[in-house]
Amino acid sequence: MKAIILARVSTEEQMNDGQSIPAQLARAQEYARRKSLTVVSEYQFDESSVKDKRTKFEKVISEIRKSKEKIVLIVETVDRLQRSFKESVMLDEFRKQDKLDLHFIREGLVIHKSSNSSELIRWDMAVMFARNFVLQISDNVKRTIDQKIKKGELAGKAPIGYLNVDDGNGGRTIIVDPIKSPYVIKVFETYATGDSSVERIADLLNSEGIVGKMGAKMRIRQIETILKNPFYYGFMNFKGQTYPHKYPPIITYDLFKACVAVREGYGKKPSKYSAKPFIFRGLMTCERCGCTITPELHKGRYVYYHCTNYKRVCEKIFVNEVELLKPVKKILRGIQLTQDQIDKLVVSLKATNDAKNEFQGLELNSLRSRYDILENRISVMYDDKLDGKIEQERYDKKLSDFKEQQADILFKMKQFDNASKTFYITADKVLSLAKRAEELFESSEVEEKRQLVNFLFLNLQMDGKKLLYKLKAPFDEVLVANESHLGGDMRESNPRQKHHKLL
Repeated sequence: MKAIILARVSTEEQMNDGQSIPAQLARAQEYARRKSLTVVSEYQFDESSVKDKRTKFEKVISEIRKSKEKIVLIVETVDRLQRSFKESVMLDEFRKQDKLDLHFIREGLVIHKSSNSSELIRWDMAVMFARNFVLQISDNVKRTIDQKIKKGELAGKAPIGYLNVDDGNGGRTIIVDPIKSPYVIKVFETYATGDSSVERIADLLNSEGIVGKMGAKMRIRQIETILKNPFYYGFMNFKGQTYPHKYPPIITYDLFKACVAVREGYGKKPSKYSAKPFIFRGLMTCERCGCTITPELHKGRYVYYHCTNYKRVCEKIFVNEVELLKPVKKILRGIQLTQDQIDKLVVSLKATNDAKNEFQGLELNSLRSRYDILENRISVMYDDKLDGKIEQERYDKKLSDFKEQQADILFKMKQFDNASKTFYITADKVLSLAKRAEELFESSEVEEKRQLVNFLFLNLQMDGKKLLYKLKAPFDEVLVANESHLGGDMRESNPRQKHHKLL
């Protein structure tokens, strides 16, 4: 049988110095010999070139499409072949037509026309993790606003305790507010004692004439925002992550952490409000009119959901949260895997993690090397300045350029750290759900249940009293694999193609 070998590298540097390609090709060629496959083509992908990657991938697709015989595509690991579900759809069509078999060496996984649901689940999960990891790296690097973040600059209005001012060069910067910053420090120091609530601190500030935005009195929510903002000890929030900023901090990290400890202590105390949160709030829309589905509390204990009927075209139909949870729990039972399936999934996750670590290690080494080169250039340039070989104006310009490049490198290195953390959190959550989805859901607090529902489902809708849902990949395949244990009412058709009605 004919075979195509595909090898993929992460950067142009890896392509040039052969850090990864030869090893991939050697393993794939040995694999082909063991399987008695005839290698007709070999492709090398340079991940750093989007155009190159697209062109070569299209050549692979074209060769498979034109072949009159079935093709075996040999790849080191799923991560090396595909990092998006779009690619999966294209390859899956060839698989279904029996024109293509996919052989992933490291996972020990072969995908073909007759692959069972367990094998397809492993494939889907590997693609999901690869896609998630790469998106985490690239999401925050492309837009103009990110340039400010890389330089440690806040893109927006400074928090209370700081001021946005002109920098004297036609731009804007942030300085410490000499009037309000002492009061912000007082907020942290007072709260850290554990003797004062946010309500009491707000009253204290108001009594001393400290005002918030637009000259209004300080509110409890503003005090809570201050206490949760890392900007005051030297970091800023951006798209769910924290990055160092260049402005003077006004408190220490230890003081900030002391306030976190106090707040978490308060959070353990029972509250008449915390007992009644809503699992589906903000997660469902009305199938008939597209309006939000909103919860209401009846008699202090029963939660009902209904369409807000903002467009005045729907009948207000109330559905008990208990009834909405019944089909969700049934689905949770449906996505649990057998121990044999879990064992195979663990093998795939380990292979995916190995590929991630290799990709990340090579990329970080490249970034560190570039950073050190720039640092050496700065040192040499400084010596030249001292020796009078370079003018001050040129020195300042080049120094600014080198520092900006270094900031860009540090930002990208931080993105790898963030992506790696997200990878492990996602992998742990998927594996936990695969083992004991319903048990995990039942033992969770309401906010955790909300996160699990959001993690599993796409576009939750209500049609009258019926719950409509789409499961995210790869859980849709898990449900397909286990549907025989759930009864015939769980699936009306392929769960990737339409909503299902339950209740």
